[in-house]
Amino acid sequence: MAAVDTARAHAHAVLRIRGLALAAAALPAAAAVVLLAGRFTGRIGAPGSPDAAGWDIARWTVCAVAVLTLLVAAAAARGYRRAVPPQTPAVPLGRAQAPELYRLIDDLADRLEVPAPSAVALTPDCDSWLEDVPAARPRRRARAARAEPPAPVLVIGSPFLWWMRAGELRALLAPVVAGTAAAADPEIAAARRFLRALDASLDAGSVAGPAGVPGPGTPRAPRRGPAALTDRITRRLLGACRGHAAELERSVAGWASEQARGVDYGLRIAAQEQVGLAYAGWDRLLTRVALPAWRIGRHPAHLNAGVVAALTELSRRDRLADGYGSRLGDRPACDLLEEPGTVDAAVSRLAAELFFGTPASGGRRELEWADYPADVVDAGWRARAAALQSALDLLAPQARPGAPTLTRLLNRLADGDGERLAAALVAQPARTAAPAPLLEPVRTARDVLVDHVTAMVCCAAVDTAGAVPGLDWLDGPVLLLGGVRRTDLAEPVAQAVEQGQDGPLRAWLDAADVRLEKPVRL
Repeated sequence: MAAVDTARAHAHAVLRIRGLALAAAALPAAAAVVLLAGRFTGRIGAPGSPDAAGWDIARWTVCAVAVLTLLVAAAAARGYRRAVPPQTPAVPLGRAQAPELYRLIDDLADRLEVPAPSAVALTPDCDSWLEDVPAARPRRRARAARAEPPAPVLVIGSPFLWWMRAGELRALLAPVVAGTAAAADPEIAAARRFLRALDASLDAGSVAGPAGVPGPGTPRAPRRGPAALTDRITRRLLGACRGHAAELERSVAGWASEQARGVDYGLRIAAQEQVGLAYAGWDRLLTRVALPAWRIGRHPAHLNAGVVAALTELSRRDRLADGYGSRLGDRPACDLLEEPGTVDAAVSRLAAELFFGTPASGGRRELEWADYPADVVDAGWRARAAALQSALDLLAPQARPGAPTLTRLLNRLADGDGERLAAALVAQPARTAAPAPLLEPVRTARDVLVDHVTAMVCCAAVDTAGAVPGLDWLDGPVLLLGGVRRTDLAEPVAQAVEQGQDGPLRAWLDAADVRLEKPVRL
């Protein structure tokens, strides 16, 4: 129980800092009351005494300081009371939508002898945690009898629910659910509420990131006047509490881990291995598969089903999931939901809002995986080919635009116009949605040109050589020629762009029976 005592000790330290702040705010008022009482009783600065004038000056000075101090304290307290801690965007999951999942969590809480979470929500992330429910302001008549704060909400990463088996999910959630015991502790809950109020008061007025997600938003402009003073006081309080707050959360995590040690401990070790695999597959799916669709205003409707396919492919290629075949016989955790497809669609929509934001067109349409090759891969290739054609027209000496052929493109690259072509591409206004700051990699002008030249080659292969666009769950858009994925295109394209050597690319196109002189359909 050392972790419990340590957590409570740090919670008491935070509450002592809060008490000292209240005492510092009340001290000038207390001194003013003493001086005024001494004046009326005649014990301090009685009228007619030699030191009466000096005590009057001191009395009114202390009263003025007390009034100012109370005003600043009242403004700070009002800001703390009205500040709303940021809530992580998540998809709420009602008990009717997942009765078996709620039953699993309730049974887990009973085994751990801790309060059950008040609700469950899903987030498009590879993590799980407890999130406190914002406290509602009680009515005046109900303030006398304060009810117990509700238990926190259990937020579960949706990739876990689709990739893990039901037993693995229960083992993984055991330490998280055990954290409700700390949330129910009065001292720890009070310390956390105080810290959250301080953080929220400083964040109030800042512009949040996509979909209101806290974090990479625009910071609030510095305030002036009394508000600047309250912000300074808040920062001083946070600085004084920072060490205790960190140790408090570390001790709470240790406390929860100790409580959960006796529940599915062996299975939890195996489940932790799946966490790393799920994170790798989810990252690849978002950056390689979902991002190209988001750029053109489409969002895959079943990302979590896609991550299962991606992880299955990753396990097959790299042999990262030992015993994967035996796991298939166990019940998947998503079977605990009544309608997994509906929940998956809601989480996928939230993922698009969080990681990409609103498309430039202002709307986004759902996309089924079967339509991905035609609606995303082929459409994306042709959009980039059209942009490349526009850049070629800017460099062309003739008045009328030239035909969109590979012959024209390769001649330009062989003449050493790669840098000018890359600059023209970068200077063009975006044809698709705005870039995703959370996922978009930093790309040079040459990278952009390589991407567009590859798209032009793929379009020509589809139009003249019978190739088809395809979807690879780990790498995203791919070119299928004769039913086989072609992975040998990157090197000849890079040589043509970076060195002006179009020979290897011409040889590749000749071997694939791609006609260079035929215009590409844009």
